[in-house]
Amino acid sequence: MNFDIGIWIAAFLTLGIMSFLYKDNPWYKISEAIFIGLSAGYWFVSLFWQNLVSKLWDNLWPALDALFTRGEFTGGLLYLIAGILGLMMLMRLVPQIGWISRWPLALVVGATAGLQFINYLVSNGVIQVYNTITPLFGPVSEAGGIAPVTDVWHGLGNALILVGTFTGLVYFFFSKEHKGFFGGAARVGTWFLMITFGASFGYTVMSRMSLLIGRLDFLVNTWITGIFT
Repeated sequence: MNFDIGIWIAAFLTLGIMSFLYKDNPWYKISEAIFIGLSAGYWFVSLFWQNLVSKLWDNLWPALDALFTRGEFTGGLLYLIAGILGLMMLMRLVPQIGWISRWPLALVVGATAGLQFINYLVSNGVIQVYNTITPLFGPVSEAGGIAPVTDVWHGLGNALILVGTFTGLVYFFFSKEHKGFFGGAARVGTWFLMITFGASFGYTVMSRMSLLIGRLDFLVNTWITGIFT
């Protein structure tokens, strides 16, 4: 028998997490606590070296050295603002002055929202609008330039995008009663929406299944096989 303490610990924790399928039990709670504790410790150390050291300290210290030794003002001094905002965020731990942490938090949320707005506007807005105005059969912009579309399936895909976008918008237009042609278009939009949601849900389930398959493969081909070899 090939006894590897690391493999046995991994198998113990894997089976402990899976034991929750039976019911909540101390084995599962121990495995869960170990997982959360290790994750918190890992990310604390990782973020400490990636942010406080490599981004803040390594950029701020040369700027402070240049300021106090040669009297030079460099762009690295801007990192001092980031450090102050970080200290303000820690004021959340002091109830009497916890309100100070709202200012850096508001800055982070606002800046992130503005940045993500541009990204989502391009990916979920501009690109989708572009796809709806792509010619069904004709010149189309590709990576290599302008090329004629002669593939029937490509044209069919463009047509589905156009129909799905239009009928999906019709479904969410509630100012007019969904009757007649308008109601039929709304029902078609419902089908497109359900197919989209189903595909997204299926993709999520398959990603979780891949994790399960990986753990079962470890238990069977690494742990159990190692016991009998």
